[in-house]
Amino acid sequence: MSRKRDQQRMIDDIESEVILTRSMIGRDHLDPQVIEVMREVPRDEFVPHELKHFAFDNGPLSIGYGQTISQPYIVALMTDLLQIQPDHTILEIGTGSGYQTAILSMLCRKVCTMEVVPELAVTAKQRFEEMGYNNIEMQIENGYGGWPEYAPYDGIIVTAAAGHIPPALIEQLRPGGRLVIPVGQPYSVQELMLVEKDREGNCHTSNILGVAFVPLVDTTPTGDDEVH
Repeated sequence: MSRKRDQQRMIDDIESEVILTRSMIGRDHLDPQVIEVMREVPRDEFVPHELKHFAFDNGPLSIGYGQTISQPYIVALMTDLLQIQPDHTILEIGTGSGYQTAILSMLCRKVCTMEVVPELAVTAKQRFEEMGYNNIEMQIENGYGGWPEYAPYDGIIVTAAAGHIPPALIEQLRPGGRLVIPVGQPYSVQELMLVEKDREGNCHTSNILGVAFVPLVDTTPTGDDEVH
């Protein structure tokens, strides 16, 4: 099959899943710009070679080191929940393969992304450079403390499940900003949560959907912080 046909199949699956879950997510369609970017970014370039045949299936795939590339529907939904504008700066916790990062980078001014596994960070950075995603800053670091240097952020997305919402991420969210994060224990029920910070700095939290994510690692690696 051609990539174009496979990508359309993936988009059809995403849109079908939106309809199936509309009573939970509170919408019957996603932002057309999000759908268009999902169609444009080649997911097969972000998965291991031996799994490329499954790249456009609507499911997660292993990328090694105990990590996964998320289900396309979940990538699309989390992106949609951020309500990204072209002038936004977005913080991503958990670069992984870089697929979600690439999606974000097509919608905003700048993405700051953090990855705790050095091997994944280096590979993702190489992909970004080769594929021309040039509005991405990367750091190899534990994401629980966020990235204060570029704060406050218009949106924050966490792509692994935390046992609680890290206070540093709330602090680094701009008034009017949105935080999307799966919360729960590994291998048990987790909830995709949306935190909205109003203009006065008060936070309002909504439970969106039951999900299953790998755990957010709360350790700091040794070695250089910056990705070279």
